[in-house]
Amino acid sequence: MHATVRRYEGVDQERTDELTKKVDETLMPRLGKLAGFSGYYLIESGNGVVSSIGVFETATQAQESDRVAASWLREQNLETVFPNPPQVTGGEVIAHKTSGRGEI
Repeated sequence: MHATVRRYEGVDQERTDELTKKVDETLMPRLGKLAGFSGYYLIESGNGVVSSIGVFETATQAQESDRVAASWLREQNLETVFPNPPQVTGGEVIAHKTSGRGEI
């Protein structure tokens, strides 16, 4: 299992609701169709920081999700919401635990 984490700083806090709606309606369905998709989480940390976590079976699949997300940002004209490029970290998940109930 592999994860990719994207951390965006300087996010326009006035547009968080718009961003959340677009992610829910258009990005998550697109990511969900990718091979190896296991999960996606969007986190609002406050102070203009938003992070996402995508979980996939392989590193190649996780890297594909990075390309999909970048393309999605351009298509949705969200460059002004995300004025800075994300810090992207990815790698093999070496430990994990879930509740087994399907949702966090």
